[in-house]
Amino acid sequence: MSFEEYRHTAPSDRVLTVNVEDEMRTSYLDYAMSVIVARALPDVRDGLKPVHRRILYGMSQLGLNPDKPHRKSAGTVGEVLKNYHPHGDVSIYDAMVRMAQTFSLRYPLIDGHGNFGSIDGDPPAAMRYTESRLGQLALEMLADIDRETVDFVPNYDSSAREPSLLPARLPNLLVNGSSGIAVGMATNIPPHNLTEICDAAVALIDDRELDDDDLLKIVTGPDFPTGALILGREGIKQSYMTGRGSITLRAKHDFEELRGGRQAIIITEIPYQVNKSRLLESIAEVVTLKKSAGIADLRDESDRKGMRIVIELRREASAQLVLNQLYKHTPLQTSFGVNNVALVDGQPRTLSLREMVVAYVEHRKVVVTRRAQYDLRKAKERAHILEGYRIALEHLDAVIKLIRASQTTEEARTGLMKKFELTEIQANAILDLRLQRLVALERQKIEDEYVQLLKTIAGLEELLRSQRRIYGAVKEEIVALKKKFGDKRRTQIVEAEGEFAIEDLIPDQPVVITATAGGYIKRQNVDVFRAQNRGGRGISGLALKKEDVVRFLFSTSTHQHILFFSNRGRVYRLRAHEIPDASRQARGTALVNLLTLPPGETITAVLPVRKLKTEEFLVMVTKKGFIKKTSLNEFGNVRRSGLIAINLMPGDELLSVALTNGKAELLLATTGGFAIRFDESKVRPMGRASRGVRAVRLGARDLVRAMDVVSKDRREVLVITTKGYGKRTKIDAYRKTNRGGKGVKAFSKTAKNGDIVEQLLVKPDDEVMVISTKGVVIRTKVFQIRETGRAAQGVRVMKLDEGDVVTGAANIGQRTEEMERL
Repeated sequence: MSFEEYRHTAPSDRVLTVNVEDEMRTSYLDYAMSVIVARALPDVRDGLKPVHRRILYGMSQLGLNPDKPHRKSAGTVGEVLKNYHPHGDVSIYDAMVRMAQTFSLRYPLIDGHGNFGSIDGDPPAAMRYTESRLGQLALEMLADIDRETVDFVPNYDSSAREPSLLPARLPNLLVNGSSGIAVGMATNIPPHNLTEICDAAVALIDDRELDDDDLLKIVTGPDFPTGALILGREGIKQSYMTGRGSITLRAKHDFEELRGGRQAIIITEIPYQVNKSRLLESIAEVVTLKKSAGIADLRDESDRKGMRIVIELRREASAQLVLNQLYKHTPLQTSFGVNNVALVDGQPRTLSLREMVVAYVEHRKVVVTRRAQYDLRKAKERAHILEGYRIALEHLDAVIKLIRASQTTEEARTGLMKKFELTEIQANAILDLRLQRLVALERQKIEDEYVQLLKTIAGLEELLRSQRRIYGAVKEEIVALKKKFGDKRRTQIVEAEGEFAIEDLIPDQPVVITATAGGYIKRQNVDVFRAQNRGGRGISGLALKKEDVVRFLFSTSTHQHILFFSNRGRVYRLRAHEIPDASRQARGTALVNLLTLPPGETITAVLPVRKLKTEEFLVMVTKKGFIKKTSLNEFGNVRRSGLIAINLMPGDELLSVALTNGKAELLLATTGGFAIRFDESKVRPMGRASRGVRAVRLGARDLVRAMDVVSKDRREVLVITTKGYGKRTKIDAYRKTNRGGKGVKAFSKTAKNGDIVEQLLVKPDDEVMVISTKGVVIRTKVFQIRETGRAAQGVRVMKLDEGDVVTGAANIGQRTEEMERL
């Protein structure tokens, strides 16, 4: 109902019936979103809430730049209140004060003059007493705002316009952090060191697939304005990866020797957001309540040179014991709860460190692009006017004669446009031209300016055509910002007592991983399996249920990542040491307790890898003969819940996966005794969700059984069959063919030796391990298996009991060489 319709309706018809619950829900949501978007949460791009953005813009409009004198804060508050932020002078002044406090912001944006509060909790003086102006870094926040780099919107009463965000050359959200409480959510982002954030932004521009571990080596942790210590790195890593975490802060201290053999604890830096006066009160309370009997005196000797809290100890007191008691009972040790919530496209999101840095880089890319577009438009407009000047100067006498003969300005303008084919803009510029510009020197200046403008236009057009150049310009500005304002860290990161990376506690040693078709997996040391002669019965490798069979057996090291590929084309990831160690006879741990496997999904391929961010590829083969090559970089963020690795046809399953350098040779074996060898270059790289191309043409009942990458040092092919037979053949006997063919005969299949169950690339002094469905394992030297031709039947490698068949084999290799390869 419009207002006019409302006016002409009867009073009885003006009452609208609404559901109270619906009205409350709608009104509350409107209120909540207003608080979230317009007050409490910062924008991820410039890291500012609306009030801070309006203060900085209002001060720039007042001309309060760093090279100008300080002006009364009341004037700034009044200007912002009048034009941009009609929510009371207290909220504006409080936000303004915080931006000037060196103990609140790592890089203050406002240069305050007067009493702006203290770390003791003293309130700032009234706004009529203090003075302020923009700080140097505030200019970086506002740089290029007059070049159409950001959108402007009407203010609250449409009497003026204000920026919806700032260009923000400074990564403000990360270097200064933010805190705020909205409706149903809050944000608490810690400050960081500008040098580290700039280095991280440059690194992500150079390599968008930068590993998270490498990113954390650049940004080592938050850097608080009050310095102090951060205990441990686990909280830092969790908050950077997930956007949430808890970081333990501790005061920085020294010990001093006093007369009479006594000691004093000197506190020089305290945790962020800790009130020094309240800290002193809490220490005094510890003494009063006799929670620590070792403190004799407490003094605050802080001055302009720095903080100095003196805690004198009794002669018999232990300094470390007193410190531990103070850490427990006072804010000398506290925690900072990280909650990286910011507005992304107007919606609140919890962000990781990578996402915040990328958002800053992308914002700067947009700013640089819009600035270049603005400069290009202005340059073309100026060049257009200069072209008119050049035409006028070439026909100077005719132009002067035409102008003198004209009765009105309009007549002169029309005459110029008609006679010299000028635009109205050019004609007006010529009519506005001062006579002093007609001297020879000024005419040359016009020509020089025109030539320079053409170069500028060409450069800007080339910049706008290339994303790489735009990112290059962003990178140059970030490097310049770091060079101008970068400084050393204030907050030192120390290891927490007893905190170590789990890999530091586990030796990197060779292990064997065994998994069964029933979904059990375990880890064992390689030395558990002693070497035996060919044809031996082996030893029991694990205890199995009657209906279970061994499915996978492979060697790796405890520090390596293990990628698990399922029959449905998904990939999962674990570290080898995360797989529980078990005895030789133990069944192992259920995979569903380690991986998030949906019902009906089983693991069909495994692959140990050292790094997930390299220039290598994963080559995947399915049972029905399809092959796909995908960059290993696309698997850098595999979670336990899994990711899609390959898109399968109905009825097909993922069989084998290999790690390659993109230039390898591949050898595939089928259950029917055929093998195909071709160059990996025949398979082009594809995305994770693609299906792949045909690798081998299979017979009616034939399936792919194995795939290997041909290596330079292992030039023999060992084939193992289901009935315990093996055959060793030179790889040169397998000629290369094109991808998609049938291949060559690799084994003479009979009822005696069975189907091919595994194909391994070996050399004579390698060791192989063979395992059966009943869990019997044999380990033997390769040279003990006779070398034969490609089409031979092979020799017995393992004696099997009635009903038992071979289910898998692995190349253990020479120990030293294996560790180097792993």
